[in-house]
Amino acid sequence: MGQDSPEPRGFTDLLLDDGQDNTTQIEEDTDHNYYISRIYGPSDSASRNLWVNIDQMEKDKVKIHGILSNTHRQAARVNLSFDFPFYGHFLREITVATGGFIYTGEVVHRMLTATQYIAPLMANFDPSVSRNSTVRYFDNGTALVVQWDHVHLQDNYNLGSFTFQATLLMDGRIIFGYKEIPVLVTQISSTNHPVKVGLSDAFVVVHRIQQIPNVRRRTIYEYHRVELQMSKITNISAVEMTPLPTCLQFNGCGPCVSSQIGFNCSWCSKLQRCSSGFDRHRQDWVDSGCPEESKEKMCENTEPMESSSQTTTTIQATTTKFRVLTTTRRAATSQLPTSLPTEDDTKIALHLKDNGASTDDSAAEKKGGTLHAGLIVGILILVLIIVAAILVTVYMYHHPTSAASIFFIERRPSRWPAMKFRRGSGHPAYAEVEPVGEKEGFIVSEQC
Repeated sequence: MGQDSPEPRGFTDLLLDDGQDNTTQIEEDTDHNYYISRIYGPSDSASRNLWVNIDQMEKDKVKIHGILSNTHRQAARVNLSFDFPFYGHFLREITVATGGFIYTGEVVHRMLTATQYIAPLMANFDPSVSRNSTVRYFDNGTALVVQWDHVHLQDNYNLGSFTFQATLLMDGRIIFGYKEIPVLVTQISSTNHPVKVGLSDAFVVVHRIQQIPNVRRRTIYEYHRVELQMSKITNISAVEMTPLPTCLQFNGCGPCVSSQIGFNCSWCSKLQRCSSGFDRHRQDWVDSGCPEESKEKMCENTEPMESSSQTTTTIQATTTKFRVLTTTRRAATSQLPTSLPTEDDTKIALHLKDNGASTDDSAAEKKGGTLHAGLIVGILILVLIIVAAILVTVYMYHHPTSAASIFFIERRPSRWPAMKFRRGSGHPAYAEVEPVGEKEGFIVSEQC
């Protein structure tokens, strides 16, 4: 723990001395964009110092999970008493699984081993095969320790028991401690269960299914993974992973776009968030149009105006724009608008009238009155034509031998020339949709 961080009560053995052993092996993977991993072997004193002895902790805070200690392939939620930063996201709840890993996602599903995990040793462990097997955890307010005690592999019980733990600290560090590893981790079979050591995180995207209303499909995309060397995991070994800075830590546009932390950080003014575009808030980032905004990489100048002249100029420009939008003259008053009108304000202002209306407004009103009069005359003419047609029809019905009746009889629709269409001309009115997987069951014959 750093000097600025409070020392965790009961975790003094996690503090590293400045004069540590020079033989400590430190491996930094270039793929670890979010963490720096340090692997300590059995000969390193740090391996023993990083191991947390839960038996010496306060008994009332050490909890043995009864269900996890007696079942296979089960997981249970555990609430944290502190905010734990994971890939830049603060977590207050995790899911402990019997398979030797911690699930960090919000959506619990059957494939917990796929991604979003903290795995000191993920394998096909079954605590129910032995009475000595337990899953314990301890939270002292600044760190959480989850320990898998004397667990056996379900598909190979004779290999022996495994004892290891994962420690999550408030500053974001993750420590894997290994006490009993009876065989090489590389020899553990992954046929019935994945075998992993490391970290992973992903983002969830919700898709709407158009064919089925009110049904959404969640898709999980893994954007980063830390894979540690399994050959380094032995008895009395440890792994320490220190988090690196991420874009999510910046709260302002300036520090965000000017950051030099190894990520292409961009600021989204709509969300007021700094991001590289790949984190757990990916869907909000895309739905809010942040990728298009991030291309400019410019921050808006939000500093207040210092001089009164600049303020006056701004107000005048705003007032001019207000007049243009409303297409009405400003009322004779000393009060100026303090902000730009909204769309609703503009529509309302189009109907405003005052005593000081311009001559253009009067001409527009006169023109509008002329249009209304012409519309009324047109309606009256249409009504007269309809009435005349009705009267003519009634007259021809009662006087079938009149000249008008004979004229329309000779030109009735039954004597019109028949309309003929060529077969196959134009586009079909209907289109047939072929069922998927049944195309071979249909025979298409050509037209004779």
